[in-house]
Amino acid sequence: MTDSIRRVAIVGGSRIPFCRSNTVYADKSNLDMLSATIDGIADRFKLEGEQLDEVMAGAVMTHSKDFNLAREAVLSSKLSPLTPGITLQQACGTSLQAALNIGAKIATGQIESGIAAGTDTTSDAPIVFGKKFAKRLIKLSQARSMKQRMSALKGFSPAELKPVSPTNGEIRTGLSMGQHCERMAQEWQIERAAQDQLAFDSHQKAAAAYDAGFFDDLVIPWGGISRDNNLRADTSLEKLGTLRTVFDKGPNATLSAGNSTSLTDGASAVLLCSEEWAKKHKLPVQSYLVTGRSAAVDFVNDEGLLMAPTVAVAEMLQQTGLSLQDFDYYEIHEAFAAQVLANFKEMGITEKDYEKVNVNGSCISIGHCLGATGARILTTLLYEMQRRNARRGLVAICGGGGMGVCGI
Repeated sequence: MTDSIRRVAIVGGSRIPFCRSNTVYADKSNLDMLSATIDGIADRFKLEGEQLDEVMAGAVMTHSKDFNLAREAVLSSKLSPLTPGITLQQACGTSLQAALNIGAKIATGQIESGIAAGTDTTSDAPIVFGKKFAKRLIKLSQARSMKQRMSALKGFSPAELKPVSPTNGEIRTGLSMGQHCERMAQEWQIERAAQDQLAFDSHQKAAAAYDAGFFDDLVIPWGGISRDNNLRADTSLEKLGTLRTVFDKGPNATLSAGNSTSLTDGASAVLLCSEEWAKKHKLPVQSYLVTGRSAAVDFVNDEGLLMAPTVAVAEMLQQTGLSLQDFDYYEIHEAFAAQVLANFKEMGITEKDYEKVNVNGSCISIGHCLGATGARILTTLLYEMQRRNARRGLVAICGGGGMGVCGI
């Protein structure tokens, strides 16, 4: 421990390409992808066999066997098996929150180094049986005689075999994120044309970033692919405008598959440490993680489900005495174009600021791997800041449950 707060160095990050659900990574698991991404960090910064103080990681869509996901990923990676693995989950803010948690421990001297990471797959989603059949199976496994087995099967109906698929619906409202966002689009008066424009710009920016080699040091080839396969460099406003709305069929509906993120598989990670540790290991410091904030909104009573980042940012700026104008670049998670534009309105980001927002594309073009997105956009921001010799950047993520996470 230390009596003074230390600076938290960000050395760099790594990720595998993000891929549409049930495509390239259809047979891959969260463990496969997370381990590969941690290896990307180990390879890039020559940490093979190194004992780090922590790896903190998580996923949103998990199987029961993933209860110790971070630790299992460490054991499957090139890091020393003496490295602890901590699994956490905060919806889409998971890996950004992991970075903030590790950063706080580094700042106070509890640890010297750590990897914050996230992964998610909707290709390998947990599909389970209903509660009635699950209880029947437990009872059957405990049976010790034929009579007890027959008793466990008594009253069985083939209907019990119907699987229960995972959903991104909110438990408290029964509505999906898209349905909630459609409500937000109406409340914040976000027009379809503006949403399509933001989606188009996202694809154009990401395509340009790939062509310029921006992602060469960020994305490691894996699974036979070296580039995000959700990216549509050839899309157009005309094509986007022809897509049907998907979350509401009413006359005021605006959200389409084109201006919303797709279901995506992938993983990302970022290495943080003290300045002393970086110097000892002869690693460059690309940036510093200064502070962060989490917040929540009462979406059950009609506050916008995906508006919590605006609260988190406002509280963080109040704590630090900064304003939005004090930042050179912003990375704002694109769950839906309507959500981004509603966040902009609430935060006070105007069109004149757009050239500083998500300048290398974001989730609509690259893909949104739920638990992996935080580490991805944090790493993207720091690489852009280093490239532009920028002084300060802001990252913000909305998430399920009406939560938001942000950082400087």
